Amino acid sequence: MSDGLMRYLYSRKNIVGSLLALVGLGLSFTGMIGAVWPVIVAGLYLIGALVTPGNKKIDLSAGFDPKDVEHALDTQVRIITGKVPPEVMAKVLKIRQIIIGILPRSGNLGPGSPELFVLERTATNYLPTSLEAYLSLPRAYATLHPVQEGKTPKEILLDQLTLLESKMNEVADDVHRRDSDRLLSNGRFLEERFGRSPLPLKPPPSSEE
Repeated sequence: MSDGLMRYLYSRKNIVGSLLALVGLGLSFTGMIGAVWPVIVAGLYLIGALVTPGNKKIDLSAGFDPKDVEHALDTQVRIITGKVPPEVMAKVLKIRQIIIGILPRSGNLGPGSPELFVLERTATNYLPTSLEAYLSLPRAYATLHPVQEGKTPKEILLDQLTLLESKMNEVADDVHRRDSDRLLSNGRFLEERFGRSPLPLKPPPSSEE
């Protein structure tokens, strides 16, 4: 069975159409619609499938300023709230926490650095793309139907979020390492500048004396 067909079977269109078809079958069992029951059942299914909206694609990246990382993250969290399982939400919030922690010191990475590029792309592209792909699927399909190596779309999304979290931790470690290097460099400068002799603590003599 093709993947597209499986998605349709889990979709709201098929569920609503099937429910209306069951109503038609119930009417046929009571003898209310006579010999034309197959046509009525098929018609009810088509009505349900046609009038029910499809799974709307949610665009999490449209309208984002590529440099406004914090705004992009907050918008994604707002949009997915109530639409994803708790473990997915927890992963997204963790990624947000790591990136928000990096932002005040992101200037240490320097413009055009690979780490800064990955940070921005994670917030405005990689993370939204993963979430959009998941949200476009019917919830039952995403949770129950294996699509790759026995994994469901939900499990695949969690793997992707774990990878993004790991990469953001690497960027955070790099920022902290650069901060530590600056501190050590400043310590070496002070040692070379002042040596190990104590600094004079007495104030200079007053000009009035």
